[in-house]
Amino acid sequence: MKLHPSTLRLSVLIPALLCSTVLHAQNLNDAIAADYNKNLKGLFEHLHQNPELSFMEFKTSKRLADELTTLGYEVTPGVGKTGVVAILKNGKGPMVMMRADMDALPVEEKSGLPYSSKTKSKDWFGKEVSVMHACGHDMHVTSLVGTARQMVRLKDQWSGTLMLIGQPAEEYTGGAIGMRNDKIYQRFGTPDYAMALHVSSEIEAGKIVAVEGSPFSGVDSVDIEIPGVGAHGASPHRGKDPIVLGAQIVMALQTIVSREIAPKEPSVITVGSFHAGSKHNIIPDSAHLQLTVRSDTVETRDQLIAAIERVAVNMGRVAGMPEDKLPKVTVDPQPMPPTINDIPLTQRLKTSWTQHFGADIFDQKFKRLGMGAEDYPFLIQNPTIPSVYFQIGGTPKAAFEAERTGGAAVPSHHSPLFKISPEPAIRSGVEATVVAMLELMPKT
Repeated sequence: MKLHPSTLRLSVLIPALLCSTVLHAQNLNDAIAADYNKNLKGLFEHLHQNPELSFMEFKTSKRLADELTTLGYEVTPGVGKTGVVAILKNGKGPMVMMRADMDALPVEEKSGLPYSSKTKSKDWFGKEVSVMHACGHDMHVTSLVGTARQMVRLKDQWSGTLMLIGQPAEEYTGGAIGMRNDKIYQRFGTPDYAMALHVSSEIEAGKIVAVEGSPFSGVDSVDIEIPGVGAHGASPHRGKDPIVLGAQIVMALQTIVSREIAPKEPSVITVGSFHAGSKHNIIPDSAHLQLTVRSDTVETRDQLIAAIERVAVNMGRVAGMPEDKLPKVTVDPQPMPPTINDIPLTQRLKTSWTQHFGADIFDQKFKRLGMGAEDYPFLIQNPTIPSVYFQIGGTPKAAFEAERTGGAAVPSHHSPLFKISPEPAIRSGVEATVVAMLELMPKT
């Protein structure tokens, strides 16, 4: 059978293209591996041993700024107090932003790692506390530096403007808002696309999870002030017990999620604090509840807030409180919106990652079971910036298998036992980010 010339050309071209893609992927992987051994491993361990609390990331931000300046980026420190913005212009094309949060937590590390943190610091209230990177932000900063180095090395393969952000105070919240209030986009330009990553102890090390929807929930902080009528504990009939009323409110709140929100609509109401009373035999004249409320959509959030107020106020009426002494619900005026991935953009990047790594790069077993929140949405709203927030696995597969067979549990984020396997996490984080940036800023 004689093949048409065009068929012959395709039969030669397709294997050549596949070979080129494989070689490109291998070259990038090799370059990142070499950088990890030479630079990133030491940087990660330094950051892990020298954590800093929110809005106190002075040494961390300086180290990040120095690293990026050495690579040739135009670096501006002190944005939003301790934030860092680095710009690399490389011809015409879109501006793409990548954000890494920098802060650590007031947790005493008990991971047993040879590079464990021994750091102590004064917190925001002047109290000395132990400090630990118990959520992986040291990995995020290290990955950002690794990405920055590869994008300089590959300048002939992309066109546009790269914006790298070291963001303060994600844990304390306020860092993203602080950078916006410091006019980050007016000063440096508004990105056409934005990205962020988070290492996860719940995902196999080196694997990627990119949710087509909401990877992180919105959160509201809600306070309920409960008036009562004080009395002697031996004569409860002489008062109105705000502790009993508070307990009734706590239990009634749980029916909002179980009976008013659709079963497959994510929502959480947690009462994290209940303050009342001073002595065994005194019925106090007030109680105070503090709630965290989680949701993935604006509609669910509004439904939850309205129901909380209805339940609290009407439980006061059930208890016989007069109208001027009903429980008062106060919602923090600065809620945390849910993080919403742009679905077409997420699908586009997942296609690029599949082509580069192969389909097994994604952790198909991962299920989002919690409703953690992020302040990242403040960087991609007003105006809306198409964005993808993806996660990189940090726990070796063997640790999950050991847990399933009765071994040690995998420590969660914010635990004193938290730890990740840095090499696969950092290398995968850098490579996934670089592949995404090359997709979004093709050479013109």
